[in-house]
Amino acid sequence: MFINIKPVRYIAKYIITLLFSISFLFVYSSNNIADTSSLSSEHESIKIVMSAAFVSDSGVGVYDDIFKYVGKKMNRKVEFVSGFSYRTINDMLDAGLVDVGFICGLPYTMKKDTKIPTVELLLAPVMKDQKYKNSPIYYSYIIVHKDSQFKEFSDLKGSHFTFNDEISNSGYNMPRAHLIEIGETNGFFKKVSRSGSHEESIRLVAKGKADVSAVDSLVYDYDMLNNPKYAQQTRVLKVLGPAGIPPVVVSTKVPLHLRKKIQDVLIGMNNDEEGKSILNAALVDRFVKSVDSNYDSIRDMYKKSDKYNYKVIR
Repeated sequence: MFINIKPVRYIAKYIITLLFSISFLFVYSSNNIADTSSLSSEHESIKIVMSAAFVSDSGVGVYDDIFKYVGKKMNRKVEFVSGFSYRTINDMLDAGLVDVGFICGLPYTMKKDTKIPTVELLLAPVMKDQKYKNSPIYYSYIIVHKDSQFKEFSDLKGSHFTFNDEISNSGYNMPRAHLIEIGETNGFFKKVSRSGSHEESIRLVAKGKADVSAVDSLVYDYDMLNNPKYAQQTRVLKVLGPAGIPPVVVSTKVPLHLRKKIQDVLIGMNNDEEGKSILNAALVDRFVKSVDSNYDSIRDMYKKSDKYNYKVIR
């Protein structure tokens, strides 16, 4: 089942977040009373959530295909949920409301580095394009309008910067670290605004409603190939990275044997015709087991914002 909840107005987002907060209290209380593990029954569905993507919103059906494939191979129903903010998805993982998450690398490190982690690293995709060096990495693209006069990053001083989310690695953590590196922490941009998604950031730059943005290279690549209406109106001014690619994580509430089954199914996708076809549509070569150290550069960039007391891009 595919549920794509993408509220247009902020009030709708607040209502959804409130509802999941109530659900959290219910689930937490139920778990304490029953002391049961997530997915304890072979008939229970697997709930998968997605925030960070290796395709854009225009290709979200690819995820539905992946999860149907997983469900078929495991003989389980799979529920796919998307459209929530990074923070809401973190709360859902904490509460055990979802079992598997395709999330951004920065939220992963924030969850993993707590005293009692609520997620574990499961897998990471390796993209087909040669620039990803056959490794689970990606980049942050600094994009501007294709007809703009901006040539160098320094030319962007005094411009309007838009970003997707404050805890996005490619959209916020990486450009913030770059500003620290070049000593621009006292007000580089004239205006900073939040778009809500990489796709919206691309659209805003393409339509001239923002001068510059930092977007996920995976989303940009997919749109440029499959949905180029806005992407082709922009150009990449600078590439930041690489960094560890947005990983697939699993809730610590999921039993170990089921984690292994999910892992095996995803790793094996490129070994049969149906699975390989789905991966090709997503521009993914394969899924691989990843290691936590692949995300150390993300941690280091985040720590810089504390060290230099520069948490908010300005």
